[in-house]
Amino acid sequence: MTKYIGLLFITILLSACSTNDSWRTASREPAGIAPAPEIEKEAVIEFYAADAYSWRGWFAVHTWVATKEKNATEYTVYEVVGWRVNRGLPALSEYKTATPDRYWFGAKPSKVLSITGQKAEALIPKISDAVKRYPWANEYTVFPGPNSNTFPTWIGQQVPELDLDMPFNAIGSGYANKK
Repeated sequence: MTKYIGLLFITILLSACSTNDSWRTASREPAGIAPAPEIEKEAVIEFYAADAYSWRGWFAVHTWVATKEKNATEYTVYEVVGWRVNRGLPALSEYKTATPDRYWFGAKPSKVLSITGQKAEALIPKISDAVKRYPWANEYTVFPGPNSNTFPTWIGQQVPELDLDMPFNAIGSGYANKK
């Protein structure tokens, strides 16, 4: 009986890994959950989580941080991705966009934290400073970390006023306790 259960588990796992979906064609469309910068003029801080790509999404999420200064027309998005390290780039990336809530390669994000107004305005410089001090900016390890979940957790530790509560399945978030 155990043999058949093991065979069933392996079959399910292999079928999940052998999908025709490609990260190249997976949706990266905006989810429509971020305040539009042309409408929301106040400062904004958003932390997002979306299921990790492919079968990893059964167990873990990918998380990232977006900030928008008062009256800014774009957000600054900070995230850590492993493929960047494989290409000789820093794991930590920073870019500007009007849509920080894009699907994570087919997975719709959800908000982990959202702060607007004067509190966001006061905390954005602290977040920017913490990003510059992130100790694993050039490193990425799926488990135990540092990874995409270590980064927002570390930011939350450096800026405790955020009162950040990471999702349970943010695997690698505990790695931030090492520094």
